[in-house]
Amino acid sequence: MPAFTPEQISESLATIPEWKFEGGNLVRTFTFADFRDAMSFVNTVAAFAERAKHHPDIDIRYNKVLLALQSHDAGGITEKDFALAMEIGEAL
Repeated sequence: MPAFTPEQISESLATIPEWKFEGGNLVRTFTFADFRDAMSFVNTVAAFAERAKHHPDIDIRYNKVLLALQSHDAGGITEKDFALAMEIGEAL
């Protein structure tokens, strides 16, 4: 799967509100009531990632979860990243 051009990334960001393109990744920070809710969310993301065979970088800080998506094998952002970001957003 080929990496998106900067223009494709810009256009596609409109389909995943609250996500940004930073440092070569699609990123979004999610905030929850507490650590337990944050971990429940991470487990949901893990299930989606396993099914898609596409795994985000996850940073957990108490009630905040930062997700970063990139298709390392393609050297950039691909349709897989946008599809997983959309699935995660729809689950909330």
